[in-house]
Amino acid sequence: MGNYISSNANRFYTAVESTYGQASTVTAANRFPAVELQAHQTLQYLKRLDKTGTRTYLGTSKDARRQTAFLLRTYLTSWNGSGQPAYGPLFQAALGGVPVSNSGLLVSGVQNGTQIATTSAHGLSAGASVAFGNEIRFVTNVMDALTFDLNAPFSTTPNANSALAPSISYPLGTTLPSLSLYDYWDPVTAVSRLITGVAVNEFQVSVNGDYHGFAFSGPAADLLDSNSFANSQAGLSNFPSEPALAAFDYSIVPGHLGEVWLGGANQFFTLTGATIAVKNNLDVRNREYGSSYPLAIVPGQRQVVSEFTLFAQDDAQTKALYGAAKQRNPVPAMLQLGQQQGQLFGIFMPQIVPEIPNFDDSETRLQWQFKNNLAQGFANDEIYIAFA
Repeated sequence: MGNYISSNANRFYTAVESTYGQASTVTAANRFPAVELQAHQTLQYLKRLDKTGTRTYLGTSKDARRQTAFLLRTYLTSWNGSGQPAYGPLFQAALGGVPVSNSGLLVSGVQNGTQIATTSAHGLSAGASVAFGNEIRFVTNVMDALTFDLNAPFSTTPNANSALAPSISYPLGTTLPSLSLYDYWDPVTAVSRLITGVAVNEFQVSVNGDYHGFAFSGPAADLLDSNSFANSQAGLSNFPSEPALAAFDYSIVPGHLGEVWLGGANQFFTLTGATIAVKNNLDVRNREYGSSYPLAIVPGQRQVVSEFTLFAQDDAQTKALYGAAKQRNPVPAMLQLGQQQGQLFGIFMPQIVPEIPNFDDSETRLQWQFKNNLAQGFANDEIYIAFA
């Protein structure tokens, strides 16, 4: 007799696909933590106009076009500074650019708090991340092979020969890669799943909850399972076995830890909540003759939308933020999630246009709600994210 299956009795793996819809190979290093994974596949129901002589629904062909979608939620977790975070492929699929690692740089000097000189060629470009003293910052301008500017100063200025901590950045790209998502369950006789051609249409970061959270959603090519798998699906001869389990240690970062910079060098300590979303406005090639499944993904115009709520104050920097919204002036914004090396996540938007805030006076302290603030740029530079 079968038993109920615990919803905690599963493990997730992901990797970038070399060909859309063809399953990528995963190892124990591709395992990542998640809160939930929703995946569903539906047949396209077509309206029949033939005269059947009855009002009874006669069904839909099993070869009708199939539509697959997913939603995955996870928390900000620790990273050991080597390789990329296990859920890094999800961020690469959301933004499009190839991740860029940065480690081993030594500081030779600092000017004006934000201009860093290194002892050797840094190899950085605008939007790259650097970390020091449990903080993460982003490069805004490269002066030369040894010097660059940061979006904000570190709280503790690095001394000569100070080492910058490892970090990894995820830039934007014109095209987007697809992923394979594996969902293995215990016991081994239970149904496990494989989602191929996973494309991130929307990626969202939520700040100042119980934990910092990430959500990814979008279409996929197919949803396979270990119970009904057929030879040659997703380029496989059989349903892949789960990789041998390895050590899987991580910690979750509390949602109230971090830093906020709005309007350049203005640091805000009054933030009560924020969300940042990247919307890729994807289309899938699913209307072409000869296939019941999507053949590719086509990104549309990108939208980077933020919302943030903060306590209203009568200081200069808070009023300056209101003035920027009123005058439609772009301002830079950076959020650091976490406050310990190995548990840092940074988001940098060089130009966001804040909307005039709503006044929320429902509580004992007035809050301003800045909603639907759009980021803008010139070419794949609306947003940068990084881990450190």
